[in-house]
Order: sequence, then structure tokens, then C-alpha cells
Amino acid sequence: MFFEERTPIEIPDLTHHESLILKMLRNLTEMMQPDLRLLVLDIDGTIAGESNDINPSVLNAIKAAQQKGIQVAIATGRMYRSALRFHHTVGSRLPLAAYQGAWIQDPNTETVHRHWSVPREQVSALLDYFEQTELKSLLSVHFYINDQLYVRELTPETKAYSERSGIQPIAVGDLRTTLKTEPTKVLALSDDTDLITQLLGSLQKQYTPAELYLTKSVATFFEATHPAANKGSAVRYLAEDLLGLKPENVMTIGDNFNDVEMLEYAGVGVAMGNAPEGVQAIAQWVAPSVEKDGAAAAIEEFLL
Repeated sequence: MFFEERTPIEIPDLTHHESLILKMLRNLTEMMQPDLRLLVLDIDGTIAGESNDINPSVLNAIKAAQQKGIQVAIATGRMYRSALRFHHTVGSRLPLAAYQGAWIQDPNTETVHRHWSVPREQVSALLDYFEQTELKSLLSVHFYINDQLYVRELTPETKAYSERSGIQPIAVGDLRTTLKTEPTKVLALSDDTDLITQLLGSLQKQYTPAELYLTKSVATFFEATHPAANKGSAVRYLAEDLLGLKPENVMTIGDNFNDVEMLEYAGVGVAMGNAPEGVQAIAQWVAPSVEKDGAAAAIEEFLL
């Protein structure tokens, strides 16, 4: 039997083809990934948990993002002085947004970019509300004036707040004596979280968003600031006015209701795993909890 002689079949170089496909996939992935140039971080519940410090893995992730040319900023409900050490720890070169963005100051130049206070008339009305007979003994009321903390008295709640924030409160008895200067923020504190929720709901019915910005940064805090002062407007200022960026160039990470506006503004808004369900629902991605270094996981997912 005779067999026809045939030219050997050439087997394609699969390794070469696979490398081309992988290259195409990488290019496609890069095209789909947002062009992130600014990372804005909340402090409590986001980069600082029970320890009140930034864990090494979170700090390393932040530094790695900075090495890629990504700017990093802090946006917090804390006082400016209380937030300053976190700003320095992450090595931010941008202004620090404190008091929900009501106070924006550059620690490097001491330039105050924004300072919006709560109108005196509304502060007086809030104080009248807090000092109703059925509420007065249940609430610790804080006024923040010129980056100082004024209180009626040193309650256990205020002492715990003071220890975490590193700020010494000034007890004045009647807070009305401080109102020659309008506060940057008003806070009512109670360990009764249901009371704080009820307080927020009640006052949101009395004041429109055009009159006061009302929020909770943790379950035990009711907070009031100038109506235009929130973290969303603060991040917009940093991104657009200072850096010439767009929302799609911004990533924000937060854990509570005072972070909602900045999560909604950013091209990538990340909620922590310890955030309330309502906050997680508006985020594009939910990270592990703060105690599991969720901020590092988010940075690695989107920036590294």
C-alpha cells in the first residue's frame, strides 16, 4: 500500500497567541479602569478603628498609592487639631477638610481655604431644643468655636470623647455665653443611639437642608453644620478648584452617614464593611471592616 506524502502540519505557537490575548485583555482592562488621581479618606471607622491609629497595612497601601502619583487627602468630622496627626501620618500635601468640610485648612501654609459657621440664631434654637426638660439630662452638648471645644459640663461621654480626640474640653456651664462667636459645629452626644436617631429625625423635620446640614458620624453623635458644609462639597473643592480634576478622577472611602455626600460625588465611592446598610447601599464597592483593614483592601482593588 502506498501513502501520499504530505507536508507536516504546523502547530500554532499557543504561547504566543495567549500572550497576545492577555495583552489585549490588559489593554481593555486599563481602558475600563477609572483614571483615579485623588484619594480622600475618612478617619474614624475607616482608617482608624478601636486603636485610634492607622494600622501598618493601611498606611502601606496609602503610601503605595502616593508612589503611583495619587494625591491623598483627609475629610473628617473631627476638629482640625484632632485630625492633624492623621493628616501628617499619611503625608498629605493637600488641605485638611475638618468639621464635615466646614473648616478646610492647609497645615503646610496655615492658609484657611474655608470656614463656614452655624448661624447664631439657629445655634440658639438648637440649644433651646437640647435643653428641654426631658432631654437636658440625657445629652452632652458640644460647641466648636475657633477649633476649641466648649461644653456645659464634663460628662462621662464628653470625657471619653476628649480622650479619643486628644482635645481638652472647656466647661462653661451656660453655652449661651460662648455665642459672641458662631460655632463651626454643634454636636449632641448620647450613648442612647435610639435617642440620637430620634433627635436627628425630629430636627430634620424642623430644618430644611438649606438651613442646616444635619447628620450622624457615629451612632451616638448628632451633628449640625452650615447648610453648605458637607464632605461632598469639601471633596469637590479639593478636586475641582484646587487640582482641576473631575468626579471620575476621585476615590473616596468612608463608613457613616456624614460620608454619603462624598461617596456619591466620587467616581469610585467605597463604604466600609462596618458602615450602616444605608451607607453601603449608595457605595459602588463595600470593603471589609476597619478592624480587617478594609481601606487597604479598597486601595489595592482600585489603585494598585
